[in-house]
Amino acid sequence: MTNPILFRKRLIPEECICLKDDEILRFSEDDHILVTKWHALKPKKDLHHGYSVYFWDQGFKLSKFYRENGELLYWYCDIIDVEYPCSPSPDFAAHDSTSSYFMATDLLADVIIYPDGFVKVVDLDELAMAFKTGALTPNLLNAALTRLNDLLNLIYSGEFQKYKQFLEQYEN
Repeated sequence: MTNPILFRKRLIPEECICLKDDEILRFSEDDHILVTKWHALKPKKDLHHGYSVYFWDQGFKLSKFYRENGELLYWYCDIIDVEYPCSPSPDFAAHDSTSSYFMATDLLADVIIYPDGFVKVVDLDELAMAFKTGALTPNLLNAALTRLNDLLNLIYSGEFQKYKQFLEQYEN
């Protein structure tokens, strides 16, 4: 099985980006899991690189963000909606027609878990704005809130540790 071509779709700001430089470490259609290693698209003062695992049947992506020196910044959880297989956007129609495409839409609500265990939910204002402007349908708003609730339940129950350990096995 060949790896798909990855895309990240954002609602705010509206954009679709081909993640052509992300290295796919594992792709399993059966398990609905995709693991990547990457460098920041737009490096920030602290964020340099990381690893991500898309648990697409559960509707979230877990990433581990690192500084350039390898120090852990935090765990970052995006609430997502995945289309696989899907058609690429017209902007990317030049790709080989034999390729498969994996599109992860960022549903805006995010959870940050700091190394000391502090949990912070962010970007709910963006979620509300996207719904208000029509960028987010009622069905996707419901999915985002349900997935966020499920993720928080995993974190607070202690079950989230197994998701963190799953990603750690792919780190160099």
